[in-house]
Amino acid sequence: MDKYVATYLFDILNSIDEINEYIRANRTYEYYCNSKISQRAIERNLEIIGEAMNRILRIDKNIPIQNAKEIIDTRNKISHGYEQVNHAIIWGIVIKHLPVLKSEVEKLLACG
Repeated sequence: MDKYVATYLFDILNSIDEINEYIRANRTYEYYCNSKISQRAIERNLEIIGEAMNRILRIDKNIPIQNAKEIIDTRNKISHGYEQVNHAIIWGIVIKHLPVLKSEVEKLLACG
C-alpha cells in the first residue's frame, strides 16, 4: 500500500475514533442537536475524513471503500455549505455509516 494512502487511512480512523469519543457519554440525537461543541467537533472530524478520502482517491481511484465520493461530498457540504448542514443527516452518518467506514479502513490497514 502506498505510504500516503496508509497515512490518510490512519487519519480517517483517528477522526472516527474521536467522533466516537464525543458521543460515547451522550449517544442521543437530542444531546447532539443541543450541543454546539459536539456539533462542531463532529463536523470538523467529518471534514478531515472527507479531505483524507479526497487525497486517497487522487492516488488510488479504485480503493475499496463504499461511498467514497459521498464522503467527499459531505466534507464539501460542511465546509462550503455550512448553513445547510442538517443535524439529522450528520447524526445518521455518525450512527449508520461511520461504523462501516471504520471496518473498511481497518481491513485495508490490516492488509497493508
